[in-house]
Amino acid sequence: MAADADSAAVLDPARNRIAPGARRVHLIGVCGTAMGALAAMLKERGCEVSGSDTQVYPPMSDFLAARGIRLVEGFRPENLAHAPDLVVVGNVVTRTNPEAVELARQGLDYCSMPQAIHRFAAAGKRTLMVTGTHGKTTTCAILAWILEVAGRSPSFVIGGILKNFDSNYRLGKGEEIVLEGDEYDTAFFDKGPKFLHYSPHATVLTSVEFDHADIYRDLDHVKSAFRRLAEGLPAESLLVAWDQDPNVSAVIGGTRAEVWRYGRREDSAWRLGSVSVTPPWTDFEALASGRLTGRFRTRMIGTHNLVNALAALAVAARVGVPAEAAAEALASFEGVRRRQEIRGERRGVTVLDDFAHHPTAVRETLAAVRSSYPGRRIVAVFEPRTNSSMRKVFQTVYPAAFDKADLVFLRRPSRLDKIPEGERFSSDELAAEITRRGKPTWCFPGTDELLAGLIPRLAAGDVVVIMSN
Repeated sequence: MAADADSAAVLDPARNRIAPGARRVHLIGVCGTAMGALAAMLKERGCEVSGSDTQVYPPMSDFLAARGIRLVEGFRPENLAHAPDLVVVGNVVTRTNPEAVELARQGLDYCSMPQAIHRFAAAGKRTLMVTGTHGKTTTCAILAWILEVAGRSPSFVIGGILKNFDSNYRLGKGEEIVLEGDEYDTAFFDKGPKFLHYSPHATVLTSVEFDHADIYRDLDHVKSAFRRLAEGLPAESLLVAWDQDPNVSAVIGGTRAEVWRYGRREDSAWRLGSVSVTPPWTDFEALASGRLTGRFRTRMIGTHNLVNALAALAVAARVGVPAEAAAEALASFEGVRRRQEIRGERRGVTVLDDFAHHPTAVRETLAAVRSSYPGRRIVAVFEPRTNSSMRKVFQTVYPAAFDKADLVFLRRPSRLDKIPEGERFSSDELAAEITRRGKPTWCFPGTDELLAGLIPRLAAGDVVVIMSN
């Protein structure tokens, strides 16, 4: 009997569970980065894994096929005909999804992605979680690599490809697992943040700003989620919190965890000391409780990345990693794909790829590039395509974020029809405002048109920063 795809799934809360013997697992929405990583981890653990999605194409389709994971394009009731022991429901899945409806009809056991990660990957390990509006992926990546260089063989699930591992996940043999704690909602049956499903031994809180306008009403709503996280941390755990964000200070007041602040303040438990930049290297000192704990060298650019490294150093020290091993790791850290990644140089033009989309991330990325490429023309290329950046919530904030650029090229959002008309972001208005601030700016309807307008205007010595999620 096929499920009616026009109906809505009503799931039995008692079936939101992971039975001890669950071996046959199906993932709805498997082609997301984190869901694909989870599918691969389950396969490594000996599970029989299948998955379905509507966006099935390389590299994720190749990634899953290479690991022997049965992948079906399209959501259909018959994809659950084999009655799996467990169905993992991705947060792209709605309650009217045909497989969600069939899941409810059959009364199968189900869970969300973070529930599955907590049960299959984090069980029995010390969870080191990084959360916050910005810097999660990079901070996680640094911490995972420090642990690896120190011989700790960590596990991790991170929202980007770590170039040192050429992967965004790993089932290590050591005691620690590094997890990216996302504030986005968990699933259609659980609208709470993903990070509430983990039990961290140590937590990094990098920042708290308004984002995910499709989920959160305003900044206070965002702060309430992080406050809930902080207040729920175990008393024996550690909270490493950035010292320059008043919103961070506002949400951690009720925590029972031990708190270490980190950043630039004199009274912070961990702070940056002297910094010197000699491209491609940045050298910096880290001080713990006012005393020099080590001198470090990195190829990462920008103060924001030094602060990310400082947070990772603090957590690594907490779990007993020597400063010497951490220094070796930072010097050999290759970064994360699409985070200020140099894609190449042609005819004297350097091209960088970055995930920046929030105004703060755009500003910090361009500032970092400006400081690392002195005397060169900085060309910013920006595509607003997140649920927040396609809304006008940041319309008046974005213009100043491009102040460190010399030229700006904008692509109009391709999916504005998904946003209510009165809430839509205007790329043309942004272009006009940036131009008024003295930066020549062009706006294009599509990628091909943008490239046709961009390439003739480039010259040897330019640095092109392409920012899109």
